[in-house]
Amino acid sequence: MMIKKNYGTSHNTFVVSSKRIELSPYINKYYNKNTIFGISAKRFYPLSTEIDPTASYWNLKKNVMIYDVPEKPIEISGPDSLKLLENIFTRNIYDLKIKRARYVISCNHDGGIIMDGILIRLTLKKFWYIHADGDFETWLLAHSKDLKVKIRDPKSWVVQVQGPNALKVLKECVPEMDIKKFKYFTCKTLNFDGQKFLVSRTGWTGELGFEIYSNGPKDDYHRLWDYIMEKGKPYKIKTSGLDSMGIRRIEAGILDYGTDMNRFNNPFEVGLGSYVDLSKNNFIGKTSLLKSNKKIKLFGITSENIIPFSGLEIYYKKKMVGKTTVGAFSPYLNKGIGYVLFNYNSNWEEKTLSIRDKENNFYDCKIISLPFYDKLKKIPRGIN
Repeated sequence: MMIKKNYGTSHNTFVVSSKRIELSPYINKYYNKNTIFGISAKRFYPLSTEIDPTASYWNLKKNVMIYDVPEKPIEISGPDSLKLLENIFTRNIYDLKIKRARYVISCNHDGGIIMDGILIRLTLKKFWYIHADGDFETWLLAHSKDLKVKIRDPKSWVVQVQGPNALKVLKECVPEMDIKKFKYFTCKTLNFDGQKFLVSRTGWTGELGFEIYSNGPKDDYHRLWDYIMEKGKPYKIKTSGLDSMGIRRIEAGILDYGTDMNRFNNPFEVGLGSYVDLSKNNFIGKTSLLKSNKKIKLFGITSENIIPFSGLEIYYKKKMVGKTTVGAFSPYLNKGIGYVLFNYNSNWEEKTLSIRDKENNFYDCKIISLPFYDKLKKIPRGIN
């Protein structure tokens, strides 16, 4: 059967007011009549700017893309900043070097995940946490009692430049920098045509790339965007909504907080156990995590006949055993792909199960471990 590539049917759309929701300073650089916005971290972001994201997806894989993303940095500073972060996060922070980044997650007292993101150490006692959707600032404030620490919103907006030509574009933008020394998860403050920005060798696509963090409202955002686009012309830079990025992040096995995991999932069952250090002296949720089940419940799913959009039921021997959390059509793999969160632990990998669509039709699907390819993450590291 030929799979139906219905790119626009995974979400319902509504007309929503922008009251109390922040609009990106980059919005005029990509907005068109086809733009559909999502909301994350109380910010609008371009979920889609085109009817079919396939061309943008291939440009991401073959050339370079620039994306306006809703990631929201929080600044944590002061004499007790490290003490607070060691208590909040499930892995060590003390050995994070200045101008380096680290993926870290935070759990509640029951061991459920309440946030994930990238922590950057700017100075010895100042950090930025670039986090996913959610009001994480309140959690930090609640646990900063009696600590000498300042928590604030730096009003920074983030753009991601991703794809195999990303570092070539960066070199064009900042000719004086040594690209070879700009390693994966390294950060630098760089001069873009007279404006200085923090830049990290990170991203949310599984491709080679970097992220640029603005300093606040005084920045000339349009000038930065136009400068990157001009320097990226020889490398075929384009922009689009995040749906093309979303396909690639699924292929890369990258999780989205609120979609693939939430406070009812412990890190181990969604494949994030390697980011939990149970030998660490103490952190919120450690007691519960020590006693928790360490087996994984989240797997990849492929289908030749259906796109496994979120919320579809998975069956084994006529019994419903799990649901999909996200899905897309992968142009690279030429099949439907997604994630499934099972109701219980079992040896699901490599099994052929059944997926039920919204019309009550059943199709075969195969369960695999994540990611779908590039298991060693050679692509974002720039390793051939």
